[in-house]
Amino acid sequence: MKKLFLLLFLGSLSAFAQDNGYQTPPQALAELVTAKPTPTVSVDGKGEWMLLMQRNTATTTIAELSEPEFRLAGLRLNPATNGPSRATYINGLTLRRVKGGADDVAIKGLPSEVKLSYIQWSPDDSKIAFTNTTDTKLELYVLDVATATARKVSDLALSAVLGTPFRWVSDSRSFIVRAIPAARGEAPAISRVPDGPTVQENLGEKAMAATYQDLLKNPNDEKRFEYFTTSQAMKLSLDGTATPIGPMGMVATASPSPDGKYVLLETIHRPFSYLVPVYRFPQQTDVYSIDGKLVKTLNDSPLLENMPWGRDAVASGQRNHDWRDDAPATIYWVEAKDGGDPKKKADIRDIVYSLEAPFSSTPKELYKAAFRFGGVTWGDAQTALFSERWNETRKTITKLVNPSNPANPTVLFDRSSEDRYGNPGTPEMTKNAYGQYVMFMTPAKEIYLTGQGASPEGDRPFVDLLSLTTKQTKRLWRSEAPFFERPISILDAGKGIWLTSRESQEMPPNYFIRDLNPAPKKGKKPAGDALTQITFFPHPYPQFKDIQKEQLRYKRPDGVDLTATLLLPPGYKKSDGPLPTFLWAYPAEFKSADLAGQVNGSPYTFNRISYWTGAAFAVMGYAVLENASIPIIGEGKEEPNDTYVEQLVASAKAAIDEGVRLGVVDASRVGVGGHSYGAFMTANLLSHSNLFKAGIARSGAYNRTLTPFGFQNEQRTYWQSPEVYNTMSPFMNADKMKTPLLLVHGEADNNTGTYPIQSERYFNALKGMGATAKLVFLPYESHGYAAQESILHMLYEMNGWMDKYVKNADANAPKTSNSPARMGGSSNR
Repeated sequence: MKKLFLLLFLGSLSAFAQDNGYQTPPQALAELVTAKPTPTVSVDGKGEWMLLMQRNTATTTIAELSEPEFRLAGLRLNPATNGPSRATYINGLTLRRVKGGADDVAIKGLPSEVKLSYIQWSPDDSKIAFTNTTDTKLELYVLDVATATARKVSDLALSAVLGTPFRWVSDSRSFIVRAIPAARGEAPAISRVPDGPTVQENLGEKAMAATYQDLLKNPNDEKRFEYFTTSQAMKLSLDGTATPIGPMGMVATASPSPDGKYVLLETIHRPFSYLVPVYRFPQQTDVYSIDGKLVKTLNDSPLLENMPWGRDAVASGQRNHDWRDDAPATIYWVEAKDGGDPKKKADIRDIVYSLEAPFSSTPKELYKAAFRFGGVTWGDAQTALFSERWNETRKTITKLVNPSNPANPTVLFDRSSEDRYGNPGTPEMTKNAYGQYVMFMTPAKEIYLTGQGASPEGDRPFVDLLSLTTKQTKRLWRSEAPFFERPISILDAGKGIWLTSRESQEMPPNYFIRDLNPAPKKGKKPAGDALTQITFFPHPYPQFKDIQKEQLRYKRPDGVDLTATLLLPPGYKKSDGPLPTFLWAYPAEFKSADLAGQVNGSPYTFNRISYWTGAAFAVMGYAVLENASIPIIGEGKEEPNDTYVEQLVASAKAAIDEGVRLGVVDASRVGVGGHSYGAFMTANLLSHSNLFKAGIARSGAYNRTLTPFGFQNEQRTYWQSPEVYNTMSPFMNADKMKTPLLLVHGEADNNTGTYPIQSERYFNALKGMGATAKLVFLPYESHGYAAQESILHMLYEMNGWMDKYVKNADANAPKTSNSPARMGGSSNR
C-alpha cells in the first residue's frame, strides 16, 4: 500500500516538474538580448548639438525588479527613492556637434553611479537637466553644454511618483520641482491587524469601470498612497535657492507658464476610490504666482467613478488644463457639452476655453468641436491647428483656427483615422521666444508637414510644404528606395537643410544632414553632396546581418488585401525547400475593408531582429511571417467582432497559403504566437482551426466575461452581446483545444484586462480538458517583461516549444484519441 501511494505521489509530481531556475536559450537567441543597444539621440532646438544617450543593456535585472514596490491607485513606486519602481536608466552621456564634428565630447562631473532619467534641454538650449537615482532619492543635475560639465543643483530629494519631477522655467536659470518636504515625516506605520472590514457600496448608480489593476484596497493603502504622493512644489534656482509654491500636498502637476511668471498647480485630494485609478481621483486646479502666492482657483473636479461608458466618453466639467505654448501666460481647457456621454445627441460635444493672465476676466471660447476635442498645435496669436475625432466612426478632422478671432475655423483635413495613405503628416516644430515648441512657419504662412508616408509601395517618409493661405501642398522630398529615410528636424529652412535618420535592410539607422535643394554640378543631378553622415553606429548584431527580408502582399478569400514581413534565415535558398514557420501577429479592428488592406511598413527598413516578437526565430532556422495583418472588419452598422473568428482564421490561412505559394513555408509545420491581444488571437486560432502545430500566447486575456464592460475596441458590454463575448473567449472553448499551447505571463501584470488570473484559470481549464499546455509565470514581471533573466527564459521556453511541436512536429505530435476533425477555414464552433 505504501509503495502504491509513493508511486501515485511521484506520478502526480511529474505533472508539475519544472526546470530549476532561470534558463538560457541557444546562443543565437541569447545574443539578441545581451547585445548593447544603439545610443538614442536628442537634438537641441537650434540644431547645433546632439546628445547621445547610452544604456549598458536593453534590459534590467531580476534583482532590480525584486526591489521593494508599492502598488497603489494604479501606480507602482519605489518607497526608497520616491520614483517609479520599474524605471530604466541612461548610463552614459556624450555630446556631438551636428555640423562639423564627428567626435564625441565627453561629459565631466557625472555622478559615480550613473542612473539618469527625465533628460530635458533648457529653453535656450544652453543646458541639459536630468535626475540621477541613488539608493535613497532622485537628485537634480544640470549639464552646461559649452563646457560639457555637469553638476548637482541641490541636495533636495525630488518626487517622481506622479510623473516628471521637474520642469524648466523659461529663464533657463530655474526650475519648478516637486520636492519631498521634511514636514512629510516618516512613512506611516502599517499594522498587520486590520481595524475592520473593507466596505464598498453602490446606491443604484451606474459605474461601469474597466478592470484596472493595482487599485487601493483598504485604509492602509490609502495611508501609503497619501504619504508617497505628497510633495512640495518649489521654484529651484541653479544656485540651489528654493521657494515653496502653494501648500504641501498630493501635487499631480506643477507647470510654469511660458513667460515664467505663473505656475499651474494640480493637486489630488480625498475621497479616494477602490474602483478607479489615481487620474480619476478628485483634483483641484490652481494658478500661483512664481513667488508662491495663490492667484486663482480654476476648478475642483469630483471623484470620477460614474463616468459615461465608451471610447468616446469623457468626464463632464473642465478637463485637460494646460498653458498655451504661443502666449506668455494663457491657460486653456476643455468642457464636454453632452455630459461626456457619447450616446446623447449633441451638435457640439466639446468646447475649448482659454483664460489669460491675470485670470480675472471671463473665459474666452476658442473652439467648438462637433466630436471629441483631439488636441491643438499652437503657432502664434493668429494660427493654431485644432483637431477633433470620433472613435465609433474613425473620423478625424483638423481645422485652422485664428485664436484671436476664432469664429470661422477652416477645415484643413477631414479623413478616417484608419486611412494611412491619406495621413497628411504632422507640423514641424520650432522653439519660440519662451523656449516652447510651436509650429514652424515661413513668412508666407507656410508650414512644413512630415510623416511616415504610407503608400501602396510601403512607407516612404516625406517633407511637404503647406500654404495656410491657399491650402495647397507642395512635396519637397520623399524617401527613395532602397533606403528608408525619415526627417528629424529642420537645421536651416532657408537653405533646405534637414537632419534625417537613414537606414536600409543591411545598414542600421544613422543620422545624416540632407540638403533638399543641392546645387547640381555641371548640369548633372546632385549625388553624394546631398547627404553628410554624422553618426556611425555599428550593426548591433553583425552575426545576423544576412537575415533575408521581403514584404509580402496577398489577399484574403473575401478580397481584403493583406501584408506580412517574411524573414528567412541567413544563407537560405528556395532550393533548400520549405521551412518550419512561425507566424506572429496582432489583430486590428477596422470599419472599412479598403482601408484595412492598406500596406503597412517598408521593405527597406533595417533588418532589426527583435527578441520580443517572432522575428528572433529566423536565426533558429524558421521562416517567420512577422506582423501578418489580421484585420477584423465591420462596415456600416456591422460590428467587427460579430465575425471575429471567421476573419481571424481566414487571415491566418491566407498568410500561410502565400508562404506555401512562394515555396518557403511548410504548411505541415507552422506555429503561431502573439503578445497581449495577439495571445488572445493565438488561443482562438488554435481553438477554431487546424492550421497550426503549436501556439505561444504571452500575457493574454482568455475569458472575456472577466472584462464585461468592453475590451480592445469592443464597446458593447457583456450583457448587450453575450454571444460575442462567449464565442470570442478561448476559455469558453477550452474543450476544442487539441493543439499544444505555451502560456507565458508576468506575475505582476498590471495591464487592464490581462491580469495573471487570466492565464492561470485558462491553463486549469485546458488541463481539465486534457489539452497539451504549459504555463510559465515570470516573477515580478509586468505586461512587458524587463529583466534579462526573464527574457532569456522566455526565449528558452519559446524555442523549446517550437522545436518540439513545430520543427519536429511528426516526432512529437501529441496523442489525441477520438479528436473531432476541424476545418482550416472559417469555422466558428
